[in-house]
Amino acid sequence: MSGLSLKQIFTGICTLAVLPLYLSYRLLGVCLDKHQLFASYSQFLSLFPGKTGSYLRNSFYHLSMQGCSHGVVFSFGSLFSQIDTEIGSGVYIGPQCNIGSCKIGRDCLIGSGVHILSGKQQHAITSLDTPIRDQGGKLTKITIGDDCWVGNGAIIMADVGSQCIVAAGAVVVHPVGDRVIVAGNPAAVLKSR
Repeated sequence: MSGLSLKQIFTGICTLAVLPLYLSYRLLGVCLDKHQLFASYSQFLSLFPGKTGSYLRNSFYHLSMQGCSHGVVFSFGSLFSQIDTEIGSGVYIGPQCNIGSCKIGRDCLIGSGVHILSGKQQHAITSLDTPIRDQGGKLTKITIGDDCWVGNGAIIMADVGSQCIVAAGAVVVHPVGDRVIVAGNPAAVLKSR
C-alpha cells in the first residue's frame, strides 16, 4: 500500500459502497427521466451525515455527473438537480445548498444555503391561459470561475468570473466579471480585488 493515503483508501471504499446505488441509477435511467432520477438519488444521498456522507456523495457524483473531481466536499443536505453539472478540484459546498445546471471551477467555497439556479428563465410565463408549471422553460448552465467564495444564502442566476467574492445574501442576476466583490439584490460590484 505504499503511496496510498488514507483519503485515497477511504475514497475507494466509498466508491465500492455506492457502486450498487450507481448501477441501480444507470439501470433505472434506461426507462425513467434521468434528471428526475438524478435529483432523487441526490436527495437520498444528501441525508448521510458527516465526512462519510461527503465521501459517499463525492463517489456517486464522480461516477454520475458530467464532471466531478475526487476530494470535493459535499456537505449535509445539499441537493443537485442536473447531471450536466461539473465541479472542479478543491471545491467545498456547504450544507443545505440547492444546485442546478452549473460548472463550478477549482478551489471554490460555496457557503451554506446557496442556490445556484439553472439560469433565470427556468419557467416560461408568456401564456396567461396555461399554468406556469406547464409552460416549460429554458435551462442555462451557470459558470462560477476558479477560486471564488460565494457567501451564505446567495442566489446565483448568472455567470460569475474567477477569483470573485459574492457576499452573503447577494442575488446575482447579471454576469459578473473576474476579480470583483459583489453584494446586494440585485448584486452590484462593490470593488475590484
